[in-house]
Amino acid sequence: MAKNDNGTTRAGEVYRRLRGDILGGRLLPGQRLKFPELCARYGTSVGAAREALTRLVTEGFVTAQSHQGYAVVPLSHEDLADLTTARVEIESTVLRLAVVEGDMDWEARLVAAHHVLERTPFFGPDDTDHPSDEWAAAHRAFHLALLDGCRNRRLTATARALREEAALYLQWSVSFGREPDRDIAGEHRALLRAAVDRDPDLAARLLREHIAHTAGLLIRNATDEPREPAPATAGA
Repeated sequence: MAKNDNGTTRAGEVYRRLRGDILGGRLLPGQRLKFPELCARYGTSVGAAREALTRLVTEGFVTAQSHQGYAVVPLSHEDLADLTTARVEIESTVLRLAVVEGDMDWEARLVAAHHVLERTPFFGPDDTDHPSDEWAAAHRAFHLALLDGCRNRRLTATARALREEAALYLQWSVSFGREPDRDIAGEHRALLRAAVDRDPDLAARLLREHIAHTAGLLIRNATDEPREPAPATAGA
């Protein structure tokens, strides 16, 4: 595998930059990803670009179709509703286990991740319509830290994969982060407190509501009439 001077793979660099551009809304849902354009954009070879795209296909950020090439995964209300139902059930289960099973090291990592999230500006200086890349990374790190105390690696891996897919939808609506009746930072603080206080029922309920609220916002702001995701209920 081709490497640059500091030992990192070129494909790894292209993967990180391409993934960041998808999550940052700079590459749009359904947009074709053509090799000449990718090579020029990222200053790389076709081989490295192909390797990065293959990795993104396995993570659900890119689609690959015969005779059509690669494209940013298209977003749909149906998919969002299905994804939200799965996340509400699986992530809340994983968090419940994390609160019960997580050790002091997990607790410390969680507190540290929240510290970074709370002190990272939501919007960047050049884009006030979408969360900044820095905030998105801190947000991802906090939510993954919440789940990381669970000792069941299969459940944790499934929950992490679903959350990665859901990150795309945060770019779907400019209303995310602007709801006058919602305190996203307060929701994160409440999740942290429930986890540190070792209250698995409360933590699971708060996470279910947190996930469903964001998905409901994105669905309501769309132009068609999709079905709503399953409502969040405590304890199930």
